[in-house]
Amino acid sequence: MKRFLRKIVLYLGGVILGKRRRYAHYGKNSSVSDTVKTGSPQNIEIGDNVCIGMRTWMDAVPLTGKETCRLVFKNGATIGEYNHIYATHSIVFEEDVLTANFVYVSDNLHGYENIDVPIRKQSIKQLNPVVIGKGCWIGEHVSIIGASIGANSVIGANSVVTRDIPDYCVAVGAPAVIIKRYDMERQCWRKTNKMGGFIEE
Repeated sequence: MKRFLRKIVLYLGGVILGKRRRYAHYGKNSSVSDTVKTGSPQNIEIGDNVCIGMRTWMDAVPLTGKETCRLVFKNGATIGEYNHIYATHSIVFEEDVLTANFVYVSDNLHGYENIDVPIRKQSIKQLNPVVIGKGCWIGEHVSIIGASIGANSVIGANSVVTRDIPDYCVAVGAPAVIIKRYDMERQCWRKTNKMGGFIEE
């Protein structure tokens, strides 16, 4: 019985260790679902206490010719189920980011300039690096394409983010616009115009 239990422990340890070795970095107490799909784990860094949900597809492949390509999940990042995260240069999820299900994040876009060539056969266009700021909440079915989100900001469900969102904002829509921002002087959340300027009520 002891020999059998020892074999199980060694097997499970080998599975866990094998998963850790696949990634550029794999921190303590982190969990990546066995259903996660990734083709280039050597370019992916996972910090401590990271959780990546079922059926998520994440990859980091330098398809645009960049010398470096990385996808980073910092400590405490929690990624929902069925997320699709694809880096061709740099995507970073900072500490304690939380995403809902079916979130799409990329730092690239399919080229479509040539109308005589099917889009799937055109080259990938590199966009800006993406940083999802610490403490953010990204709602369900959000797409973030070549844009960064500031710290502790909220992106409402079904939004499409193509421009940077500053710290401490609430943004919604397609394309996403700021509707609320935290006023440091008054110490409260206030409504804003689309550019983030406060609206007097």
